Amino acid sequence: MKDIVKIDTIAAYNSLRGVETLHPLVSVIEMSKTKPIPGMRTLFGFYCVFLKEVKCGDLMYGRNTYDYQEGTLVFLAPGQILGVNTKEVIQPKGWALLFHPDLIKGTSLGRNIKNYTFFSYEVNEALHLSEKERQIIIDCLKKIEYEISQPIDKHSKTLITNNIELFLNYCMRFYDRQFITRSNVNSDILTQFERLLDEYFQAGLTQTLGLPSVKYFADQFHLSPNYFGDMIKKETGKSAQEHIQLKLIDVAKEKIFDPEKSISEIAYELGFAYPQHFTRMFKKQVGMSPAEYRAVK
Repeated sequence: MKDIVKIDTIAAYNSLRGVETLHPLVSVIEMSKTKPIPGMRTLFGFYCVFLKEVKCGDLMYGRNTYDYQEGTLVFLAPGQILGVNTKEVIQPKGWALLFHPDLIKGTSLGRNIKNYTFFSYEVNEALHLSEKERQIIIDCLKKIEYEISQPIDKHSKTLITNNIELFLNYCMRFYDRQFITRSNVNSDILTQFERLLDEYFQAGLTQTLGLPSVKYFADQFHLSPNYFGDMIKKETGKSAQEHIQLKLIDVAKEKIFDPEKSISEIAYELGFAYPQHFTRMFKKQVGMSPAEYRAVK
């Protein structure tokens, strides 16, 4: 954790930026009005969304660097690291939305936060906005900012979290648009994914690496598992995990035709640690157990 600054509270970040804390659990900041600080790597204890409007240094996510351009949104969940790869004192321009996990406990947003998978995307999978989309995002931020600036009453939490949820739903819509506009690239990745999936079984990697995972294939494309999974789902209507399971079942059916192999041997060959797990998954997908399938065929 050397050279990483840990910030656990909204107030601590506001203080660092010279911004007044209007609410202890949420903040909307117009970055051009903040105190310039030297570039540093920061570990956040809360959710962050940064709208980068001008180029002012290379941002780092973990140990990876990404050169952000205008109109880019980057999302961080608690425990993630972001920084600027420069020691210069810089004046950023754009907006930041910060909200603590405590804010959303017991709310619709708290129940749905896992659906916003872009909080787990890598930095090079950021959301690039059109000018119209950027204006919608800023309008949402200003609505949240307005609610924060009002005296806290019994409606405050609901209105603030509902507006954050609306903001995130727009981000989800814009990510869907980005997946569509990158359809050619995504189609190439899908083709390669299918090839790599075939090779995984043909090369017997199940014997050394175990069952194929979404992370394994995402790593081959230098993508985060969530981004890779969402991209495959947008392209095909099926998740990456579903594609893997369908391939696994196809391979299993072929192996079951070999009467020399027991069901347990087939399960181990496919990468299952326990044969009963294979039997359970096969029955769920096919409607009958491997033994029943063998008997019918």
